[in-house]
Formats: sequence, structure tokens, C-alpha cells
Amino acid sequence: MYKYKWGIYKMKRPTLMLRVPDLITKVLIKDFSHFTDRGMAVDIDATPLSNHVFATKEQKWKIMRSKLSPIFTSSQLKNMHDQIKECIDQLMKNLAMNLIQSDVLEVRDIMGDYSTVVIGTCAFGLQLNAIVDKDSPFRKAGHAVFASTYRFVIGDILTYISPSLRKMLKISDFPPAASDFFKSSFNQTMDYRTKNNIVRNDLVQALMQARQDLIVNKLTPSVNNRETDIAANAFLMFLAGFEAVSTTMSYCLYELTLKKHIQDRVRDEILTAKSKYNGEFNNEFLTELTYFEIIISETLRMYPPLSVIGREATESYKVPGEDLVIEKGTKIAIPAYSLHMDPMYYPDPITFNPERFTPEEKAKRPSGVYMPFGEGPRICLGKRFGEMEMKLALSKLLIKYQVEPCEKTDIPIKPKKLSFNTIPENGIWLRFKRIES
Repeated sequence: MYKYKWGIYKMKRPTLMLRVPDLITKVLIKDFSHFTDRGMAVDIDATPLSNHVFATKEQKWKIMRSKLSPIFTSSQLKNMHDQIKECIDQLMKNLAMNLIQSDVLEVRDIMGDYSTVVIGTCAFGLQLNAIVDKDSPFRKAGHAVFASTYRFVIGDILTYISPSLRKMLKISDFPPAASDFFKSSFNQTMDYRTKNNIVRNDLVQALMQARQDLIVNKLTPSVNNRETDIAANAFLMFLAGFEAVSTTMSYCLYELTLKKHIQDRVRDEILTAKSKYNGEFNNEFLTELTYFEIIISETLRMYPPLSVIGREATESYKVPGEDLVIEKGTKIAIPAYSLHMDPMYYPDPITFNPERFTPEEKAKRPSGVYMPFGEGPRICLGKRFGEMEMKLALSKLLIKYQVEPCEKTDIPIKPKKLSFNTIPENGIWLRFKRIES
């Protein structure tokens, strides 16, 4: 029996908040067919780049996801290794150059540069030299998108107070100039590949095929797809790949800085795997990093990319064994961060402890209390890509440098205000000491 039933109001909109693990699992996985939508209000006329697979509904979401999913299979991820390795080489060059000036660096800036290069290469098909220049239009547009916090907050408030007013005012979630740049960049990439008969096993190719199937050939006439929908999904990969990856990597380094014994242990694991595979950072190398895997899991528990997961009932749902009926159209909020920090499931939750994610410890917890990437059919498409990107880069970094706290390191981290995810107010400043090989 579900003893507690919680409700909150987002301005004038009632929202059902779920905290019972079994019910969360039903909503996200077992009875997903009743809760297929995220419940996001998107004005695609004001913000066409928001009409991506994260926000779209029902059939349109299902069709586009089926077009994108194949690019994130194990075999396809292997094909991206070489692209990512180039980006890691650039990361290490940037790091070495910065360390000439000072051994204390703000790591979110460094990791942001890296994740921008990766996503620019893999999602937008850009050449490396088009991204690494700090003054490049791609970098400027990226920074403009993530500097628009107040714009997003105002738009979100108006969504709950008066959606019609927001629509009338045509408030975009992102700066129009940045949105136009990303649309133009992706369209130019598609045009160039088409004219030059370039075919690659990457996200760009998958989106080009989606465009051919859904817009040119109209293979699903019952669903209306627009040209901007294709660029919108590339843009989604930029948003997720930039912010979630760079912030998670930064927090991981921060916690390893404060727990030297954990940092030393994972470094030993990396060096052992490197030796086993003759210095090759390949897929087999990654499978050996089991301790690193649980370190990343613990980082994501403490600093999840999304603090709340939203759903909307697309059909009325009678909760099994209860008199509770979740009516069609009901908005649902699942407080991921709150569950991750609940001592009932994670004793002493503010302490960084990777051992929580050993197979034995995971087996003791119910499902529905760990969801940094969401859960169920709408789990983040790029989850495995992001994890691969993080492990490859951090492995390279940790065998070359010891990371330590410095006088500018905030202990504990102070979260940024007006942020919908866990961003540090003052950045993450760490000291790097080169390890003599």
C-alpha cells in the first residue's frame, strides 16, 4: 500500500509528486504506456530548436527515437572512438598550455572546452579546428545558450502563469542569434555531405537519414515533421553533451581531489588496464574499469544532471491496490535529487562513497531510487556515449596528473542560484601536479 501521496503546485498547476520507489518504477517502466510524455510545454514557433526527442510527444517521439537509437549501439559507439580520441588529445594540449601559466585551474571551463569539441565533432560533424578556437562562432554560440538562465526562468514562469501570454510575447528559450547559428551550421553540414557523397557512421548521418525518411519521403504521413526538427535533435545532443558531461566530469575530479585514496585506487586500475591492452584506450580497456564505473555512478548520484524528472499521464491510470486514480493530463514530478540524497536508501548521503554501487550494495536497494539519466523507454539516449566520453578523457588525465584542492576550492560546493541542475556558484578550482612517468 502507498502510505504517502504528495502533491505540489507549480504556480497554478497541480502536480503529483512521486516518492514511493515501486510506484516510480511503474510510472517510468512497467506501466510506461500510460505516461509516455514528459509534460513539457514547448512553443515550437518561438523556439523551434526545442522540438526535439526529449520534449516531443507520443508517436512523434517514438518515431524519432527509433531513428536515433541505432547510432548509440555498442558497435556504433566503437566507431566514434577515433573521433573522441582526437578530442582528448586536444584536451590534454589545452590542459598543458594552461598549466604553464598556473597549476590552479577552473576545471568546468577546461571540461566544457572538451565536451564542446566532442559534441561539435560527433553531433555537428565539424572539423576540430572549427571548434577549438575560443573565438570561433561555434564556441560563442554555445556560451550564449548557457548564459541565458534568466531568459529560461522567465519563460518557465510564464508557462505556468499564462502559456498564452508567453506565446503572444514569443519568448524563446535561447538567444535567437545562437539558435540561428546552430540551425545554419547543421544544415550546412548536411548540404556538404550530400553534395560530396560523404557517409559516416555518426549522429549527423542518422539525422540525415531521418530527414530523408520523415520529411522528403514522408514515410509517416500521420506525423507532421518540419525541417527544423532535424536540427533540433542535433541541438539537443549539444545541450546534453555539453552541460551534463562537462559538469559530471568536473564534479568527479572534485570528489577525487577530496578523497586521495579513491583517486589513487582508480589510477592504479587505469594503469593496470592500460598495460593489459598495450596502451590502447579501446573498448576492451573501458570494460576493465569497473571501479571507475562505480565512481561515476556515485558522482551522478550526488550531482545528477536533472534534479526532477517530469511525466504526464497520457491515459487515466488506476494505481494497483489503491483507490488512487491518476487522471489523464495529470502532471507528475519525480524528485531524482531528493531520492538520491535520501538516507533511507543511501546512508550518510552527503559523503562520496563509490562502494554504494558495488553489485552487492545495488542489490539491497529498490529500483526507482537512482535515475541520473531518467529511466525506462525515455531514458537519455546518449547515456552510454556520455559515459564513454567521460571515462576515456578522465583516464588520460588521471594517469598524467594528480589533482588536489587549493585555496580557491569551495568545500563544500556552493550551488548556483536560478539553475535547474547542479552547477557550482564559483566554479571548481583544483590544483594539478604532473606525475613523473
